Amino acid sequence: MAIYSSDGKKLLNVEFDVTPQVGDIVDSMRVLSVNQKENEEYAVFLLEPNTRVTCYVFDEIFIIGKESGFESLNDAIFAWKNDEI
Repeated sequence: MAIYSSDGKKLLNVEFDVTPQVGDIVDSMRVLSVNQKENEEYAVFLLEPNTRVTCYVFDEIFIIGKESGFESLNDAIFAWKNDEI
């Protein structure tokens, strides 16, 4: 399990090829799922302390999108796959 933090724009103190994995911690939230698109972008779905789900969209280590407050992981993945994030 790795622990990462961000400044809201990128992951801090990591190499460019680092991808958070299920079970890791990002900004004090546990990674539930990681989903890669055909291009370089990938989404990391995180469990918030209030049991809602947040999604960070990354291009390498840079956060290019962020949405929080999803009721479930399924809702967050649906939004990601439909380009709503």
